[in-house]
Amino acid sequence: MAYLAYYRAFRPSTFDEVVRQEHIVRILKNQIKSDKIGHAYLFCGPRGTGKTSLAKIFARAINCLEPKDGSPCGKCAVCKALADGANMDIVEIDAASNNGVDEMRDLRDKVQYPPVAGSKKVYIIDEVHMLSPSAFNAVLKTLEEPPAHAVFILATTEPQKIPATILSRCMRFDFKLIPQSDLEELIKKVFDKTGKQYESQAVSAIARAGAGSARDSLSIADMCASYTTGKLTYDDVSAVLGAADFDSVADIVCAVLSGDAAQALSLTEKSLSSGKGVGTLCKDILSFLNSVAIVKMCRNAREIVNLPDDRYARIQQAADCTDGHGILRATEIISRCEGDMRYALNGAVTLETAVLKSSMPQIDYNIDALISRISALEKRMEQGNFAPARAAQKSASDPAREVESVTSPNARSESKATLRTGAASGAHEMNAQTFDQPSPFDKPSVGVQTEERGQASKTCDAVQPALWESQAAQPAQAGSLTEAEKSRVFANLLKLFRTTRRNAVLFTLCMDLESAFEGDKLILYTQTDAVYKALNREENARFIREALAELNVFSFEVKFKQAGEDKWESAERRLKENFKGIDIDIK
Repeated sequence: MAYLAYYRAFRPSTFDEVVRQEHIVRILKNQIKSDKIGHAYLFCGPRGTGKTSLAKIFARAINCLEPKDGSPCGKCAVCKALADGANMDIVEIDAASNNGVDEMRDLRDKVQYPPVAGSKKVYIIDEVHMLSPSAFNAVLKTLEEPPAHAVFILATTEPQKIPATILSRCMRFDFKLIPQSDLEELIKKVFDKTGKQYESQAVSAIARAGAGSARDSLSIADMCASYTTGKLTYDDVSAVLGAADFDSVADIVCAVLSGDAAQALSLTEKSLSSGKGVGTLCKDILSFLNSVAIVKMCRNAREIVNLPDDRYARIQQAADCTDGHGILRATEIISRCEGDMRYALNGAVTLETAVLKSSMPQIDYNIDALISRISALEKRMEQGNFAPARAAQKSASDPAREVESVTSPNARSESKATLRTGAASGAHEMNAQTFDQPSPFDKPSVGVQTEERGQASKTCDAVQPALWESQAAQPAQAGSLTEAEKSRVFANLLKLFRTTRRNAVLFTLCMDLESAFEGDKLILYTQTDAVYKALNREENARFIREALAELNVFSFEVKFKQAGEDKWESAERRLKENFKGIDIDIK
């Protein structure tokens, strides 16, 4: 007998052998048991998920004389007759090559003839979306009201291309992609039946490459079984799939996540020059980044990735290079690159550009890049290696100057600005104004050079916490604002609310307020009772108090102003409130 490929030799013959699709199998079984067979079915879903196989099983089951749990017995006279390829009771039509109106007219004429062996005549039309509009119209009426003995089963991977008039006349069943665990069990059963030895990691790699398709998985397994006569290993599967060398991909990803752009570009160029395809390398980098994300985030990562110990260790090494934001950013950039390469004239340049961008977060204004850079700086500070060598040399030669820079009034604001703009690798020094414009509330720094901002020398580490604590313990001087500064307080408060996302509601509430100072106390007036109550809620009052503290105002009050009261009447009312018991004559 001629050799049969795995996906043909091990095609399911009963409902119980179908991999997953339990929701569809259950409905079809119950219809057979209750003898409620429809006249038209639509099986749609991704390739290799069992549409045609299930259609053949269902066609034989509705004709079987003694079905077992809804499945065909395979032993009765009808089952044996239907197993003969010359039988005309089950007709398979390839709509891709028979998509014209003449073929559908011929089908419409022949559907009137009764079945020969069984009780039903079943037409399985595969890739039905390939039919022309005229062909759909030719079969439309027959599909709606076929003879009692006729059953139509339409199979397609693109149901959106089928006219609504056809869809509305069919019972639709949507097939799902098969989970990797079920594909692994299927491949292991096939290997066990054929006597092929294998490693569990090799089976997992085949199932991952199958991407939810049983037919694709079995086709890859068939190739891998022929690749080696001995035990099938993970390296054998990688060689069959043509994947890039695992270690080279691991080196590229580690360089990308650690921010070493030169090393990442060099390794990418080396891998491409060795003959690896651009698309294959991009796909392998994405697959590796996906494994890194799983190892970084999942507790049972070892069971999910299911790789040999040495390869799992390389993935763990890459995961330790950065945080989740860095992994997410690199994955998004490489994923976009995979789509861009479809339209690129030079795919290698597109991939190398994406590798460079993903390994240089200091040039990216994306929020994930900024968070990743700040996390890297915090990690370096915890490890005690934050200060560059140049700053350390300055500190050793002139410690008094370094202490002076720390004790300056704006030391903390300068440090925060440096954290916002510092690169994760520490190799680039950038001015804080590159990313963040200075706040209108920050005072200009005096006597602090740009290159010294945020540098933490050993001398600073010794005195900085104590100095900060001493400054925090000293309350701000009340009444230090001038009249000109007081006149700008409310405008600056609105600016602060507008630039702070979580206080956007407060910005809206405060837009129509009036403000005035009673000594050092800021009074906010509103004519709306709802605004008055909202601003006096504990959470909103706390936000306002914190914002005013940044403006050197430490006392405020929200008062209700009666409607129609002009500014002179408001001033008169406040004057009388402040001098109760004293007769005041307003002229």
